[in-house]
Amino acid sequence: MTLFSELGLDRTSMKSIEKMGFEEASPIQAQTIPLALEGKDIIGQAQTGTGKTAAFGIPLIENIDLSSDNVQGIVIAPTRELAIQVSEELFKLGYGKRTRVLAVYGGQDIDRQIRALKKNPHIIVGTPGRLLDHIKRKNIKLGNVHTVVLDEADEMLNMGFIEDIQSILSNVPEERQTLLFSATMPDPIRKIAERFMKDPTLVKVKAKEMTVSLIDQYYVELRENEKFDTLARLLDIQTPELAIVFGRTKRRVDELASALTIRGYMAEGIHGDLSQAKRMSVLKKFKEGSIDVLVATDVAARGLDISGVTHVYNFDIPQDPESYVHRIGRTGRAGKHGAAVSFVTPRERGQLHAIEHTTKKKMEKLKTPTLSEALEGQQKAVTEKIVNTVENEDLSLYLPHAEELLQKHSAIDLVAAVLKSMTKEPDASPIKLTDEAPAGSKRGGYKGSNSRPRNGSGGGRSSGGGRKDYGGAKRTGGGSTNRKSNGYGNRSSSTSSNRDKINK
Repeated sequence: MTLFSELGLDRTSMKSIEKMGFEEASPIQAQTIPLALEGKDIIGQAQTGTGKTAAFGIPLIENIDLSSDNVQGIVIAPTRELAIQVSEELFKLGYGKRTRVLAVYGGQDIDRQIRALKKNPHIIVGTPGRLLDHIKRKNIKLGNVHTVVLDEADEMLNMGFIEDIQSILSNVPEERQTLLFSATMPDPIRKIAERFMKDPTLVKVKAKEMTVSLIDQYYVELRENEKFDTLARLLDIQTPELAIVFGRTKRRVDELASALTIRGYMAEGIHGDLSQAKRMSVLKKFKEGSIDVLVATDVAARGLDISGVTHVYNFDIPQDPESYVHRIGRTGRAGKHGAAVSFVTPRERGQLHAIEHTTKKKMEKLKTPTLSEALEGQQKAVTEKIVNTVENEDLSLYLPHAEELLQKHSAIDLVAAVLKSMTKEPDASPIKLTDEAPAGSKRGGYKGSNSRPRNGSGGGRSSGGGRKDYGGAKRTGGGSTNRKSNGYGNRSSSTSSNRDKINK
């Protein structure tokens, strides 16, 4: 274990880190920060969730000269969402120094960005296309840039940004520090490193240490028309603090988000067809905990880095094993355990075996939960909330009225009434989902069938509350700040446990 206090950081940086509640550095932070402070070029081979934003952000901020109004650092990110998240994290890390950080990305009014650039940010975080646009317009002067960060370089390769990145790097002074982070190292990324970096040091974090080994993996074998009721009942039983449900298509995401809302869940969807304003609004609500279920497509989830996700549900099994690993990596981060449940139809068994072969881990089979189990799960959650209130809250103002009730009714009837009033019983409101074709692997999997509308009904819950913090749940009608393990992959959690490492 390495503490941030052991990394030779200045007092201002330490105050910002302590204010964020962090003490222990993740492996990539412990290895990268000292090297970066020495001015070395670094290749960090690590996926999202290992703490890489702080790994490059802390030394970047330490090297900022506050007396200069010039741009001194550039961070290039593949998506708008990631650019925003990185800029927010850098702002927090640089708060003590009053470091000025600006995010620029496509989809936002460029004139507004030009006005913001005139306020002389020290660090600019942006997507390749918009950064290059500003450079060509001479809105950004790169003559004083001493550090360039390429974040999720393999994602930028997949999205066709390599030429843009090369153009940007060609405009930055040769005497600079370059930090490149990538989950994989394909040849085009290696060539960028050879061309634009000077004797880089490789810092590698093994994938199995940051995802699969910390995630309890389950699957449920079921028919297509059983999926929604199964999802609803699992949500009731497992009561996740924060969950992501993956659907294969935009239509699936829209229908699932609508169906979950009808059944009383705090859910919203995100996919590529949403406006930028809507995407940002949904992500903000999810990060703040005002919604506790995010429904997403693979493409929309790229670059998302959200702390505190406890459960991932693959409503539709992904098309290839690599996408599966990427999906479940949204949980089990920074040393925290997570749970992933995949729904597998009989025609998708081959895809399940391919995933298990890739991850080198057998998934545990779950039986399809029943309506009574869903109700029991909600009752247990309410019971935990009542016990927690009894043990930790001041009840003095409520005791006189409680005594009056006890004079008229038996204690057992009163407790039962409280349980009934607080338990949100399964909702059988009709929902409509369109069947999706079975997963077809890119390596030659199953072919699909025609889709058709189908009505569903069955177990669910009605929940009026939302969570206020990534770690501590606040759920009206069944929430609890302490989740105990059971056969459906529940995990204990607390507000303090989710925050002891930087999850960026």
